[in-house]
Amino acid sequence: MTEAAAEDPRLSRLTDICLALPETSREVTGEHASFQVRKKTFAWFLSDHHGDGMVSVCCRMALGENADRVKADPERFYLPAYVAHRGWVALRLDLGEVDWREVAELVADSYSLVAPKKLAQLAFASSDQERER
Repeated sequence: MTEAAAEDPRLSRLTDICLALPETSREVTGEHASFQVRKKTFAWFLSDHHGDGMVSVCCRMALGENADRVKADPERFYLPAYVAHRGWVALRLDLGEVDWREVAELVADSYSLVAPKKLAQLAFASSDQERER
C-alpha cells in the first residue's frame, strides 16, 4: 500500500481561506481544486495547468479590472486561459513568499461577485467584526 501524496501547502492554505466563507465547498480534480458557493465557482487553485509550470489562484474581478491588474504587475498576475474574457485573473503562488492577506482579499472580492447578495453581506459583516477586535 502506498500513502497518498501530501497536499500542496499552498492549496491547504487557500482551502482554509475559501472554506471560511459562508456556504462554500471544495472539489479537487488531480492537482487542481475549485471552490464554490452554491455550486458557482469563485476560485480555482491551478498547478501546472496545461504544462505551464505555474501554481496560481484564479479569482473573478470586475470586467477590465483583471487586465489592469496584469498590466500593473505582470510578473505575479496573468490572464488565465478560457475565463479571462469573463473577468478572471490569476495570481502566481510559486514566486517566493506569498502575501496571504492579498490572496484572502482577492478570494473575498471574487466570492462577493459570485455569491448571492445576502451571503456576501454576511461574509463581509463577519470579516468587519474580526478586524474590529
